[in-house]
Formats: sequence, C-alpha cells, structure tokens
Amino acid sequence: MAMEFRRSAIAFTLLLFIHVAHTFYLPGVAPQDFEKGDELKVKVNKLTSIKTQLPYSYYSLPFCQPKKIIDSTENLGEVLRGDRIENAPYSFKMREAQMCNVLCRVTLDAKTAKAFKEKIDDEYRVNMILDNLPLVVPIERGDQGSPPVVYQLGYHVGLKGQYEGSKEQKYFMHNHLSFTVRYHLDMQTDSARIVGFEVKPYSVKHEYDGEWSEKTRLTTCDPHKKRLVVSSATPQEVEPKKEIIFTYDVDFQESEVKWASRWDAYLLMSDNQIHWFSIVNSLMIVLFLSGMVAMIMLRTLYRDISRYNELETQEEAQEETGWKLVHGDVFRLPANSDLLCVYVGTGVQCLGMVFVTMIFAMLGFLSPSNRGGLMTAMLLLWVFMGLFAGYASSRLYKMFKGTEWKRIAFRTAFLFPAVVSAIFFVLNALIWGQKSSGAVPFGTMFALIFLWFGISVPLVFVGAYLGFKKPVVDDPVKTNKIPRQIPEQAWYMNPVFSILIGGILPFGAVFIELFFILTSIWLNQFYYIFGFLFLVFVILIVTCAEITVVLCYFQLCSEDYLWWWRSYLTSGSSALYLFLYATFYFFTKLQITKLVSAMLYFGYMLIASYAFFVLTGTIGFYACLWFTRLIYSSVKID
Repeated sequence: MAMEFRRSAIAFTLLLFIHVAHTFYLPGVAPQDFEKGDELKVKVNKLTSIKTQLPYSYYSLPFCQPKKIIDSTENLGEVLRGDRIENAPYSFKMREAQMCNVLCRVTLDAKTAKAFKEKIDDEYRVNMILDNLPLVVPIERGDQGSPPVVYQLGYHVGLKGQYEGSKEQKYFMHNHLSFTVRYHLDMQTDSARIVGFEVKPYSVKHEYDGEWSEKTRLTTCDPHKKRLVVSSATPQEVEPKKEIIFTYDVDFQESEVKWASRWDAYLLMSDNQIHWFSIVNSLMIVLFLSGMVAMIMLRTLYRDISRYNELETQEEAQEETGWKLVHGDVFRLPANSDLLCVYVGTGVQCLGMVFVTMIFAMLGFLSPSNRGGLMTAMLLLWVFMGLFAGYASSRLYKMFKGTEWKRIAFRTAFLFPAVVSAIFFVLNALIWGQKSSGAVPFGTMFALIFLWFGISVPLVFVGAYLGFKKPVVDDPVKTNKIPRQIPEQAWYMNPVFSILIGGILPFGAVFIELFFILTSIWLNQFYYIFGFLFLVFVILIVTCAEITVVLCYFQLCSEDYLWWWRSYLTSGSSALYLFLYATFYFFTKLQITKLVSAMLYFGYMLIASYAFFVLTGTIGFYACLWFTRLIYSSVKID
C-alpha cells in the first residue's frame, strides 16, 4: 500500500512538472493580445554581416527615419552582442492590410552611395523586431528530406548584379519591403496574437508623374490601379545623385500556429536529422570508451591492491614494484603550487558558471526569445561563483601548507579576469576603430568593472577566508624528507606526449556539438538544444576525469610521482585542440576577409579556449587528487 502511494505521488509530481513546463512564461515574454486596428510597434535592430562580424546601428545608413529616434532599454547581454534596438518609421495596424505606403525619398550623394555600396559588398542584413519576434525572409528549398521553407534572419541591404547584355557590376538597393504578419485568432474574444513576421525585399526604380510632394502617387506601385510590386524587374541602382523612394506593403495572414509554438519555425533552420544522429553517435562512442576505461581501471587496481596487501602479509614488501614505491613522494609539494591553487580555483568558478547556466537554459529561462539573456546570466553567475573560486583555491593552498591566504585570494580574483579583460579591451579598441555598434560603451564598461571589483573580488576573499578556516586535509601517507630519484621514462611516458594524448578524448566528446555552437555564434543562427548540450557536458566531465586517472595511474606505475601539474594539463590540453578546430572552422566555413574581423574571431576563440583549459584542467586535477588519495589510503604502508 505504501509503495503504491509512493508511486502515485511520484507520478503526480512528474505530471505537475510537465504541466508547469508547458504553461510557463518568462517575465516580460508573456503573450500580448491585439484587437483589430491596434497599432503595432515595429523596431529596427543592428545591421549584421557574417563576412565582417561587425554590427552597425540601423540609422548608420541613410534609411528613412521617424520624427524622433528612441532607443529601447537593453540588458547587459544585448549591449555586449552589439544590439541597438530603436523605433522604426513603419506604421502597422493590426489586421489592416496596406499597399504601396511611401516612407520617404532620399537623394544619394557620393558619401551615402559609398556607404550603401560597402554594406552591400559585405552582405549586410537589416534586422527588425515585431512583438519580440525577429524579422525573417522565407526561402523555398527544393531538397528532398529538408523543410520546404527555411528562414533567413533579416533581409539583405541590397545585391550586386549586371544588366542583361552588360558585364559591368552594379549595386542595387532593396527599397520595397513586402511584409507578412502572421497571427493566431482567438475565436471567442476576436483578439489576435502575432506568431510570425516575414518580409520579401524587392529592388524597384519607382516612378511618378510631375513634381514630388507628400501626396504624389507612384506609377510603379499604385493600389488604386491594382499595380503592385511582385518582382525586381526594374531594379533601383545605387549611384551618387540617384533618387531612391522607400516603400512597403503589409499583409496579415491568419495562422494555425499557436503563440507558444511561434519560435518553432525559427529553430528549424538547420538539418536536424544530421544534427541528432551525429550527436547521438558521438555520445555512444564516448560512453563506450568511458565504460572500457572504467572497467580496465577497476580490474587493474583491484588486482594491484590485493597483490600489494598480500605481499605485506608475506613479508615480501622489498620486492614490490610500481606505484606503491613512490608512496613517500606522491604528495610532495609541486613546483609553483600557488599558481596551481589559483588555476584550480578559477576552474571551479568556470565549472559552477557553466553548470548553473545550463540548468537555467534547460528550464527555458535562456531561450532565444530572451535576447541577451544567456550572456547576462553567464556574466552574473561568473561574478557570484567567485565565492567558490576563493574557497577551492585557499583550501588547496592550506593543504600545500600555505599560510598567506590573502595573497592566494588576490591572485585568484585577478589572474584569469585580467588576462580575459586585456584581450577584450584590445578587441574593443579594434571595434571602436571600425565605428561599429559592437563596441562596448563606457557606461557598460564601468558596469563590468563594478561587477568585477565590487562583487566578484570581495566574494573571492570571503570564499578564501571560509576555505582557510576549515581544518587542513591530511595526506593518507607520510612524505619522505629526501626526494626519490625518478627513473628514466619510456618515450610514450614523456610529459609532453602524454599531455597531448590526454586532450584528444575530451575534445572528441564535444567537437560535433562545438560545430553547431560555432555556427550559431558566427553564422547568425539560433542555438537551442541545451538538453543535449548538458548531456555532452556531463560526458565531457566523465571523460576528462577518466582519461586523467588512467594516465596518472600509468605515470605512478612507472615511478614518476610528479603528477600534480600533469593531471591539470592532461585534460586541459583539450583546449589546444579546441583552438586548432576553431582555426580549421575559420578557413573552411567562414567567409571573413577583413583583418579586423579575423582578429576578432581569433581573439574571442582564444578567450573561449582559455576558459575551456581551466575548466577541463580542474576536472582532471580533482579526479586525480581523489584517485591518488583513494589508492594510497587503501594499501598497507609501514
């Protein structure tokens, strides 16, 4: 009866959790209902290019402007991403179609024509937002097995082409936009929710009769004469002294898609089948390898410990070989022990940040609809995880018989952030030089410095104080006063070789997922499969721990007791492979041609690789520390 009740309670809890997950709305992302005729606020965002990776604000080009440009309030993540969200001159009324609306007329001079041509050359796209949905261009695909329509984020500023019979390259502007707003109608209240925001851009050389005035009717686009823009047959050239008339249409279409599912179309951008199969395949291989490693370790260790304990009872201890011989040196202090403490503390900080971020992402808090949420969450979590960084570094420092905990706390609080900040400031200076909106403003820079000095640093000191107050962790065996000589090692036990070999398996666990992460960052796509990413992260932790333990065991068996730093570097070397893969990705997948853009890419990937190094290195170090303490406390030593 009690068992049955328990099962019912568990089933009820699970059902409740599933129900909550389905009906859960984020603060500020709740659905908005619109009545017929309600004004819809269209906003413009940055101009983006996958060729330059330098965002620019929409009004950096001479597009039509509203009477007053109003900046939207943005979170920290949005500012760091280069988002500049402003009001647009477009006027939409809910479920009221509009045709051939004239926005404005612009006459180009040499400077503005050059600006437009440069942006068209670099394949810049215009990004807009309506009811928190980004603007997309539907592209029909004829491939079998893939979605019939895929969506491209934003529309291109213009395009390059030639007139028929001419070889001269010309620049053409997308000056007519045909918007489609999809809505889901509530039959009971007659109110509607927006579920799609699409555009088809056209290049049209508009014409009109007589002198230009606000009431001028266009002959190329006139709803009264049923003359609409449906192609770019007579395109609008971009040249100095050319007149460009910007126009737009708005159509409203009812959709079966519900508000809760409106992001699905955006997230089905890549070939999902390949994605799923490749990830599952990768995980299966790594799980198999991990199982093999664990089995070998358990069998070998069990046999070794049993044999050594039998040797003690038979008084044959003098004939012992392998890892037990170095018991008097295995816990000898490593070289640069202070630096090791700092890196271990920083690794704990990274590990905590990544773990909690992924939990929030899986619960839906950091979905693509919450723009900038992921970066904001990671920054704040990094700051607050300073408490654990200080605790971990001072705890290890005390184990190494250290006494000056404030010095180790200071180093932990400043070493990693200082290196990252130095690279970040150089990159930001380069972006400033390009006058890009991606450059971090001084106000945001001040906020970042405050987060570091005002919150992170004090928390590291608090953590270090708490860690140092804890009783010292005693070694399971005593350390000899005179260090033992390390015998000559086989070529495959060379530290550099074994460290480089150790990084291959952890990198193998993540490299397929890494491809999709790099694609989402550098090719303007959404990344949303956080459940799988968390699974890959768990596999990474297991793999780092196991490969380090195996190589540490082989090292101790060959009577080399200098394992402290090697355990950190073994799994940490996977960061080298990550950077090499990022280099390979740059030359094979990206079309970056500008030197500044290339420097940005490699600068940010260097920061990512450095963070990956301290993260994986710390996992390997703690696994090895646990392993050595376990085996040396399991054998009898006089």
